[in-house]
Amino acid sequence: MNIGLQIKKMRKLKKISLTALSQDSGVQIATLSRIENGKMTGTLQSHFMIAKALGLDISELYQGMQEDDSLPVISEENIEAISAPNEKVSREILARQATNKRMLPSLIKIDGKGATNVEKFQPGSERFIWVLEGSLIAHIKDQHIKLTAHTSLYFNAAFSHHFDNPHNSTAKFISVLTPVTL
Repeated sequence: MNIGLQIKKMRKLKKISLTALSQDSGVQIATLSRIENGKMTGTLQSHFMIAKALGLDISELYQGMQEDDSLPVISEENIEAISAPNEKVSREILARQATNKRMLPSLIKIDGKGATNVEKFQPGSERFIWVLEGSLIAHIKDQHIKLTAHTSLYFNAAFSHHFDNPHNSTAKFISVLTPVTL
């Protein structure tokens, strides 16, 4: 079951209209409709707001959605591209059914002289970076850390951070974020 079907099921069980859920959660009705119809997954923050409006703990909202952990998941499909943060950055998800996972692996490419947008995730979030090629600078809080090919960085993703590529060539890195935030 995906998150949209789970939200719709819980909303109907509690006899709450889509309009009422939108008003109570602060999530726009169009966004709720797209989530319930599987056109988008929403963010972890929107899931928290929806769960609260439904009178549920977030774990109750996700209950029954987990895949069987005893079986490895192998993906032979093409990498799924997601919306680029800006014209100099591309991001591709490296796992199928990312919203059902505990971590989000992605491949990020930053064109020369480009930078990612500033990000700050919920408390308890963690991020791991492995630079595949090129070099970049990680800006985390007030620190500026230079990373080159084959180096890694592990940090608290709740801190405000972004990455920039000061060179003309493209920088590529693997990013693993936990918990999943799209």
